[in-house]
Amino acid sequence: MGILGDSLDSAAAANFTRPIPKSAQAQMKFLVKQEKGSTMAVAQLLGVSQRTVERYLKGQLKQPRKDFAARLAGEVRKRWQPRVRDKAKKQAATTGGIVIETRARFGYTAAPGTTDDGRLRLITQSLPPAYAARLFDAQAAGATEQQLRDIAAEGLQEIYFKDRGRRALDLQVEFTDIDYVELDY
Repeated sequence: MGILGDSLDSAAAANFTRPIPKSAQAQMKFLVKQEKGSTMAVAQLLGVSQRTVERYLKGQLKQPRKDFAARLAGEVRKRWQPRVRDKAKKQAATTGGIVIETRARFGYTAAPGTTDDGRLRLITQSLPPAYAARLFDAQAAGATEQQLRDIAAEGLQEIYFKDRGRRALDLQVEFTDIDYVELDY
């Protein structure tokens, strides 16, 4: 996924109550358990042979290559504590909202006589639960990175730039050139 989708996943991981398994063997055991004991399904998921999965389960292989270790940990993180993740998302989408911290270039379309130069800004802003719900729904529906950016830009436009409708009513904001973005809920 893209930078915003990865930030949503990282924010969800911050709500875990227990750390993910550390060793490759423990991670592999977890994935096999999640796939109802099917080593073939885990092998297809990770892009390795079934025999490789079996070797990790027996402890014959212990130190995976960096790229494989990242894939393995990523797949475990996706499936780790789904109820905890869902509870945190539900709370953010109904009452808590989401905090976005970003350093990015914002492009503007505004009334004549104002600047439309894109400027690099550092913004930390709390967005209401409605925008959190839209981000979660879009991510669950398989939205593209650009669609997630559009939702985040709309939230920042309404809350930060327009100050909830109190100023700059005709302003349209574009979320471009993201240096970094972190989300928290």
